[in-house]
Amino acid sequence: MAKRQSVGKMKTASTRVYSTDAGARCPGCLRLLAECVCAQPPASAPSAPKQGVVRVGRETKGRKGAGVTVVTGLVLAPEALKALAQALKKRCGVGGAVKDGVIELQGEQRDAACAVLEAEGFTVKRAGG
Repeated sequence: MAKRQSVGKMKTASTRVYSTDAGARCPGCLRLLAECVCAQPPASAPSAPKQGVVRVGRETKGRKGAGVTVVTGLVLAPEALKALAQALKKRCGVGGAVKDGVIELQGEQRDAACAVLEAEGFTVKRAGG
């Protein structure tokens, strides 16, 4: 019987597939961005989170049938979110709250909320029926 021989050599230099290291790495030199030795930082460096589509919908779940208008998808600091909620409540003339990054307004206020958010420069979509 003939012995089987290895077909090829194992590669010693490989690229990292997954790492649990904290922080983003430069695609040029593969070092942490703070330790980058490249002449220019890469164009794909992480920046401030971009604002996506803000969805304005209506919910009754868990409220004994009382409907509320919910505004989701806002990427804002907690203080800015509270200020926006205050402006929405004042414009609609209703009460409301900020819970877990979601603005809740009492009653059917989708049209007024959409108008205020579009005036603030957000991309708005009505969610639901």
